[in-house]
Amino acid sequence: MKVEMTEEEKQSLLLDLLRQHILGEISQGELLQYLRKNVLGMSQTHYAELVGISRRTLTDIEQNKGSQAQGIIDKVFKPFGVKSSLAPIQPHMACYLLVGKRE
Repeated sequence: MKVEMTEEEKQSLLLDLLRQHILGEISQGELLQYLRKNVLGMSQTHYAELVGISRRTLTDIEQNKGSQAQGIIDKVFKPFGVKSSLAPIQPHMACYLLVGKRE
């Protein structure tokens, strides 16, 4: 179900979800699925067509299965103005990057 949001609300939601992902609170697949469903209100089939990948590949990404190439991950997040990058795997290091202090 697509929720009508202002651009400011969308940006705020995206930043919060990205923070959660960087801190390890949600997976990459959960992030993508939430954005696809709740921000764009698109089915997997429609979204896969939009970004130029197969629905099966999109399903795998959303279910955190397989190991997609960097280019594929960048394609699926491009409509949200996001690309994948290196991020620390320890939450305390991610927190330091986000807020500039150690927990």
